[in-house]
Amino acid sequence: MQVASISQFIAPSAIASIEPLANAAAPAQSFGNMVSQGLAQVNEQLQTSQADLQALATGEVQNLHQVMIRMEESRLSFQLMLQVRNRLLESYQDIMKMQI
Repeated sequence: MQVASISQFIAPSAIASIEPLANAAAPAQSFGNMVSQGLAQVNEQLQTSQADLQALATGEVQNLHQVMIRMEESRLSFQLMLQVRNRLLESYQDIMKMQI
């Protein structure tokens, strides 16, 4: 059985034009920025839910379904944030336990 090489399927000039990953553009934003934006979005959803609850308590709500949907979305966002935090902490602890 003969194994085919990649040069049989792709022209050598095409292979030479592929740039290595090291030259790829840097990510648009850092990990810290992504985490900050995620936390801000979760906080905004929680504040909206709190305002909706206050409006519900005072009887100013016209659509109860929308209030309940927003509350559930904020609850799920908060749970997701906690799970991501827990995974990051576990990863950090595993790294710190590694011997160099």
